[in-house]
Amino acid sequence: MMLAAWIAVALAALVLAGWFYQRLGLRRDARRFPAPGRSFDIGGRRLHLYALGSGDPAVILEAGISATSLNWRHIQHAVSGFTRAVAYDRGGLGWSDPSLTPRTPSDIARELRTLLRAAAIEPPYVLVGHSFGALVVRRYALLYPEEVAGVVLVDPLQPGEWAPLTPKQRRMLTIGQRLCRRGAMLAHIGLVRLAVASFKAGSCLLPAALDKTVGVRGTSVMNRLIGEIAKMPREVWPIVTAHWSDPKSFHGIAAHLEALPAGAGEMLDAPPLQAVPVTVLTAGRNGPVSIDSIRAVSEDARHIVAHDSGHWIHLDQPDLVIDAVRHVVDQARLVDSRA
Repeated sequence: MMLAAWIAVALAALVLAGWFYQRLGLRRDARRFPAPGRSFDIGGRRLHLYALGSGDPAVILEAGISATSLNWRHIQHAVSGFTRAVAYDRGGLGWSDPSLTPRTPSDIARELRTLLRAAAIEPPYVLVGHSFGALVVRRYALLYPEEVAGVVLVDPLQPGEWAPLTPKQRRMLTIGQRLCRRGAMLAHIGLVRLAVASFKAGSCLLPAALDKTVGVRGTSVMNRLIGEIAKMPREVWPIVTAHWSDPKSFHGIAAHLEALPAGAGEMLDAPPLQAVPVTVLTAGRNGPVSIDSIRAVSEDARHIVAHDSGHWIHLDQPDLVIDAVRHVVDQARLVDSRA
């Protein structure tokens, strides 16, 4: 009995120490990595928005399902050379407050519109969306067509691939949500922060020790994440890992995964976009995309295959994305000059 009591006391002390370690880490991160942009109240919570450059139409960058404004850093700086470039963090991710609404394209599009108005960024916009972000961009263009001057979709998520869900996909999403909940729990007591720090220092012992707790191979997950992070500008690497050490990020990703079936379902029968230039970039390494899926977005869509890219085209071949955005911006300006 005495041994069990001492073990319980020791575990409680470790948890408390981990909690303090996490609190100190969060404070240190806030000092080291302040938000580059500004936060705006959209009705009880604040979203972070970062704008660079000047000119019309403004380009709005919408990230993938678990990504933040940092994912667009290189593209944003390049686009700001010829027009205003705006990136932001959806609720629950990056420097934004946790979300209070489901992470469906409709809810996110409405929040984005409120955010842009609060930031005094006037329409019309050229909307650029990657993966899940492409669903948000399309929904925004359908809800507010008068505010959209053009659209660029970067390897867009295909709604038909996620609605209705297959049993395998349902298991995948269930596992993903469970991992996020466990990740948040471990992040609260500093274990995720410690695992990231040890991994960066070259040790796989702690990530491997977390395998059984999390339910997947922690080292392989970190390797995949670091592989994508390594494609981003070097200065954002420590910021990304800081965000991943925050429990909020795990809760935010879980909310996106939970809403994915409903989000794909609401876009499954969405009508094609009309009267705006649309460019769709697809990843050549992932195999061919049917012409019907492109035409479902827009009958006149311009289709570009990124032959040397996987899903993250804007990281693998950023110049293709920059040129596509420039092309749509130029088209929008031409139309505006004739009006």
